[in-house]
Amino acid sequence: MRHDVQVRLIEQLCAHLDAGTTVDAGGLRRMPTDSYVDPALAERERREFFRAVPQCMGLSRDLPEPGSFLTNDDLGLPILATRDVDGVFRAFVNACRHRGAKVELAERGNARRFTCPFHSWVYDGTGELVGVPRPDHFGDVDRSCHGLRPLLAEERHGLLFVHPDPDATLEPGRRLLDHLLGTWFDEEFPTWHFERMQPLTRDAYDTACNWKLAMDTFGETYHFSSLHKNTLFNGFHGNVQLHDEQDHLHRMILCKRNIDTMRHLPEEQWDITVAALPVYWIFPNTIVMPFDAGVFLVRAYPNPSDPARHLSRIDFYVKPDLDGLNPAVEEFLSDIAHNFAEIIRDEDYVMGASQQAAASAGALDHVVFGRNEPTLHHYHDTYRRWLGLDPLPWIDERDTAAAR
Repeated sequence: MRHDVQVRLIEQLCAHLDAGTTVDAGGLRRMPTDSYVDPALAERERREFFRAVPQCMGLSRDLPEPGSFLTNDDLGLPILATRDVDGVFRAFVNACRHRGAKVELAERGNARRFTCPFHSWVYDGTGELVGVPRPDHFGDVDRSCHGLRPLLAEERHGLLFVHPDPDATLEPGRRLLDHLLGTWFDEEFPTWHFERMQPLTRDAYDTACNWKLAMDTFGETYHFSSLHKNTLFNGFHGNVQLHDEQDHLHRMILCKRNIDTMRHLPEEQWDITVAALPVYWIFPNTIVMPFDAGVFLVRAYPNPSDPARHLSRIDFYVKPDLDGLNPAVEEFLSDIAHNFAEIIRDEDYVMGASQQAAASAGALDHVVFGRNEPTLHHYHDTYRRWLGLDPLPWIDERDTAAAR
């Protein structure tokens, strides 16, 4: 983030602290709880959000060298992503063109060839079919037509994205991420140097709440002084945040207690990752949180058969100057990362499961998003707009019956 932007944002946080205020959405909104339970809506979301929109596979150094690969089954489509011998990021349907078995079963690794365990058909890192056992018995196969089925893939600003629809195409002159990242993120993300950040920890939680409830937990700090009173509230000012949005993009700025000291330093020493925590949302399910030691990447995936469950992946990457960590420092940072992930699991997602219980029981037809929760307004208005639904209704605060 440019330093002048950092200074402006820190000044805004200081102004809120001094005035005892926070960001204001301008009113209350009703959020229908069937959004968290409706099977038909869940199917539309899987089809229109998770199969029709590019999905983040990780950061560049998840594929650190030629021959690196990773697999992903979170989207209902088996995906194989590779970095070929020329260093190019590619992605394919992880299915042999003979009988459809997965050609790679490992979650990640390094391989110049991928051999199907069923009949040993062999593919290289570009997806080309390079080996068919006993062609004299099997028959003449046109290898040029039987490579792994490619998927649109793009590596930009240190982020790896794959389009999970094998039939997806791009308009001439367009790149995969032009719309998804927009001009705003396309200009701001390069300043973080995500491409140089090294993966350190990976956590995954299968949780009894809808994937949007997982996203909601990253949408406000109003709950810090109660839910996180013994954890995150020790390091953050609760209910003090900034929110900026543009179309389907938004960025929150959470206020750390370190700002109390930093504000007295010369402005040239101000650092947004010390004074605050930037939180970027990439539609529909990805949260990127850069901070002083690195960056957290959070992704939430719907359960394909149960709207009341989801899988969250929480990965932590360290800054490039922390590469080659000695064991003690690596253990220290790993503990921080796991502790943060466990706070999400044991506090936020426990509360998400509590919310889900009421929604699944049909006990409430709606919940309320407050004036100090504009990010929640934006999440759900964006989801609804994408599906062609009306925006969330506003509540007249003078009408106490409507707010019940």
